[in-house]
Amino acid sequence: MYSIVVITEYAAVFVLLLVSWLAGAKASKLLFSKSVKQMRRGARGLLIWLGAVMLSAGAVIGLSAYMAVTYDPLFWLDRVLLHSQLTAVPLLLLFIVSLPKLIRLCIAVKGGGEEPAGPELLVQAAQPGLIVPFHMSALGALTTFYFALVPPIPFEMLPIAIPVAMFVLLSALLWWLHARRLHKAGRQGASFWTRYWAVRVLRNLAVLAVCALVAWPLGQMALSSSHLPDEMDMMAGEPDYGRGAIPSGGAHAGHAGHGGVQTAFSPSSAAIPVTALSGPRFGEPDRRYTLTAEKKEVRLASGKTVQAWTYNGQIPGPELRMKEGELVEVTLKNENIDGGVTIHWHGLDVPNAEDGVAGATQNAVMPGETYTYRFVAEQVGTFWYHSHQNSKEAVEKGLFGALVVEPRQPSTAGEKDITVITHVWEGAGFAIGASDTLQRMAIAPGTPVRLRLINTDNWVRQTYVLTGTEFRVAAIDGTDLNEPGSLRDTELALTTGGRYDVTFTMPDGPVYLSIGNPKKKLGIFMSSNGEGELPTLPATVPFEPESYGRPAQTPFDADSKFDREFTMILDNKLGFYNGEFQSLYTINGEVFPNTPMFVVREGDLVKTVIVNRGSVDHPMHLHGHHMLVLSRNGEPVTGSPWWSDTLDVSPGETYEVAFRADNPGIWMDHCHNLQHAAVGMTMHLAYEGVTTPFAIGNATHNHPE
Repeated sequence: MYSIVVITEYAAVFVLLLVSWLAGAKASKLLFSKSVKQMRRGARGLLIWLGAVMLSAGAVIGLSAYMAVTYDPLFWLDRVLLHSQLTAVPLLLLFIVSLPKLIRLCIAVKGGGEEPAGPELLVQAAQPGLIVPFHMSALGALTTFYFALVPPIPFEMLPIAIPVAMFVLLSALLWWLHARRLHKAGRQGASFWTRYWAVRVLRNLAVLAVCALVAWPLGQMALSSSHLPDEMDMMAGEPDYGRGAIPSGGAHAGHAGHGGVQTAFSPSSAAIPVTALSGPRFGEPDRRYTLTAEKKEVRLASGKTVQAWTYNGQIPGPELRMKEGELVEVTLKNENIDGGVTIHWHGLDVPNAEDGVAGATQNAVMPGETYTYRFVAEQVGTFWYHSHQNSKEAVEKGLFGALVVEPRQPSTAGEKDITVITHVWEGAGFAIGASDTLQRMAIAPGTPVRLRLINTDNWVRQTYVLTGTEFRVAAIDGTDLNEPGSLRDTELALTTGGRYDVTFTMPDGPVYLSIGNPKKKLGIFMSSNGEGELPTLPATVPFEPESYGRPAQTPFDADSKFDREFTMILDNKLGFYNGEFQSLYTINGEVFPNTPMFVVREGDLVKTVIVNRGSVDHPMHLHGHHMLVLSRNGEPVTGSPWWSDTLDVSPGETYEVAFRADNPGIWMDHCHNLQHAAVGMTMHLAYEGVTTPFAIGNATHNHPE
């Protein structure tokens, strides 16, 4: 609903701009009517245009009022204080100034014929009070449209004052110009018409020339300043210590900003480099894997081919399975990926040095190089891995795979464990792994089944419908739910980067997992012999994790005393980024590297309020930690404790989440719609006293997004 309201408001502002501009042009032309009859027609027509302006303005104000009574102030503060006021002031002037003057003019020209308008009528038609409020309405709509496309988040005076001041100054200038025109019309009478047209054309051309001369250098300055430095610190953003915290050594203590890569926030204690925050360096690993990154043409089940980037020559990469508590060693080799590669363990809270983010925890592994990761698999659940060097392109082309940590002792004997990793391949479309056709499986009745759903796509929120049996969502993002209840005819919507574990017992009849658009008949069909007709999908209701399962004890909750509290406002705006004009996705009004950096101390209990003011989903992924979801849209979570590492925040939604800062390091926190991260929706969680020797930029080859 929020997206509909926002889009409708944009449309209403655009319509207001259009009708106000046209009405203003028609009001200005009244003076140049060649006869009283023509002036009468113009004045009556202007009454209709005035009604259209008032209706459009009323729609803008009404939508802002609706948001004010429906949503949190973070969603509507700028709309009520800016959009509504910039619309209401001209509307008020139109009603109390323009409308009476227009009515008097209509009365004055009533019954007139083809005779030229006399000086008295010309003076009435040239009144600034009749004409300028229409122009002010257009200027107000234009300023409102600017604020809609470039929201003033955070709500501060300077970015607001300049556009508002321009609106006021231009309105005053227009009033002065029309007052001069009124004076000339009264003095020169009918001869003013022929003299003024030439002056008006020349003046408009001069105004356009001045605007172009001003806009060109300003645009070039904005373009130039948007280029990212050749080398910069991943922690370049302004430190945000959160409410309730006092930074060690004072604000900005030890912060190197754009100038250097050795960044520490606690000068009173010895700085710790991320390289020291590693997994066990010694000891024989329980599991040893080698992943070789290479380009390869891969054929899907349908016969379509994909020009892929692969781990070990396959898409997805090999599934890595391990037991809880095992020491794992993974050696990454880069065969021929020119831009470099890494491996990030998505959802697995490994030590910071093993996190695999180019420019933050390591350098990218370039062609011919190797890199070794070592960590203990402490969490049981469903995870995945992918390159975090040029991650948008790398994940899109196939540098990812599933990772499963099994409990030390099997929880369900004889369980059929199926990993369902979904992706959209460039030029080939949707597939389950490398299979872009319907899969059929033979599963004996009575067999316990676990489906590990993993959505690896860069953009698409994937939907799943399981029909033919009751089922349970046993885990979200690798964490088991408490006493999950039976579900049927329920649609599971899984955000990019997210995971669901779905369990059921195979019945005598067939079971069908439909994925995505049901008309394409993509998914997994299961029966005793793998044969049978696809069932008709039922009407479904959405899965709501906040009320699913039963409550259980958690180490903290919404009533806990938090050491740090942060607010993360997600939005979008138009602007330049690294030399290109495009739609940008912002955190607290900024794009990386100017996004804030949340700073914590080890042991802090941290709460974050996440607000999506934008028009698209943002699956926010915090590295190295799992967040406990406390509330959604102001309503507390009433079901099982819901832990997430990739939280899908839809337009108009507000989440409260909390975590314990128990994994020191420098951690990315970014949108896992990787297109959004690539144009700035990236920030960091930094522990005081932790530094990084790495940097990003063209001079370093490190490009994490």
